[in-house]
Amino acid sequence: MDSFMEYYFDEVFCNIRRDGLNQRLKRRELVEYFNTVITGCARGQNKSDNATCKSFVNSALRFHGKCKTDNGDVCLMGKYHDMLYIAMKLAFDWSLQDNGVVAALLDELYACEGTFERIFLGAIFGTSAPYFLAGWKSDFHDKEENVSALVFFLDHATNANLEYTEGSKIYRFIDVPLESCGKASPVRVVIQMGAAEILMILLRFGARITADHVSTNPIESILDRLKEYNRKYPYELVTCLKLSLRAVPRMNFTVDKNSMKHLELPDDYNYQRRVALQKYGEIVEDHLLPTSRCGLRPVELKHLCRCLIRQMLWENFELPFGIKKLPIPLSLKRYIDLMDD
Repeated sequence: MDSFMEYYFDEVFCNIRRDGLNQRLKRRELVEYFNTVITGCARGQNKSDNATCKSFVNSALRFHGKCKTDNGDVCLMGKYHDMLYIAMKLAFDWSLQDNGVVAALLDELYACEGTFERIFLGAIFGTSAPYFLAGWKSDFHDKEENVSALVFFLDHATNANLEYTEGSKIYRFIDVPLESCGKASPVRVVIQMGAAEILMILLRFGARITADHVSTNPIESILDRLKEYNRKYPYELVTCLKLSLRAVPRMNFTVDKNSMKHLELPDDYNYQRRVALQKYGEIVEDHLLPTSRCGLRPVELKHLCRCLIRQMLWENFELPFGIKKLPIPLSLKRYIDLMDD
């Protein structure tokens, strides 16, 4: 496989126009071609398909790295960068099990782009929407395959303990901001979309629900949208709210204490309770926002334990699969894995 790829890059790839792989159709044609090559090389060399796919991905990474080095350590983009996405698609198609190789592929993608939106956006919006958002079309065939690919790369990124630095911030793979969505985190975009299925996947893998430079806590954005429906709440939004509340110890509202200075409130005043009742009183009355999660009553000990256990698992890159290793009943494993409340 290595000899074939060297010949391909030296004799064939050089004849492809620089923008020759910009179209999804051209990339898919090349993916099909390499699928055939991988099958043939695996049989001819008496190797497994997985080992042959690993050789292909390594060859693509070496080629991309060499081109980048020759250009002053700057990616040439065009067909040279698109080869990484062909490697990404083949790694998924063949369910490549080598964690180090897949991690190296993700690292190379981030080094060039600073985002993983081409893995996330197709799963969130489907195959067509990314073209209008970012000017490219997903390399995966449909939304179902995009979701499967997202889980595949989430699994590898977690097992490889991948983290990425942007300025003073360190992100896990699952939390790297999406450039085409105003640098919002994937979980924030999913919540704004009301995509409960994708939200469940992200939360199980430990996506952080926090305020960022984009706006306040994403859960507040759900509550603000629910207020607009005059108590006729959409099912998807309600589901997103319930799932989000399972993943955080309690709701922390944004409080402008300066606007309340004239009230001369005591130092230990419960501002969270005030916001919950004044701003989201109807949602509390309708039992969509539990009183134990918004400062009206103490948080349940069981829920606090769940959040603490998940935090420890997250710190050790063990979400969600480390839950299965815990010596506890199945019902508690489901509870910690956010399946039940």
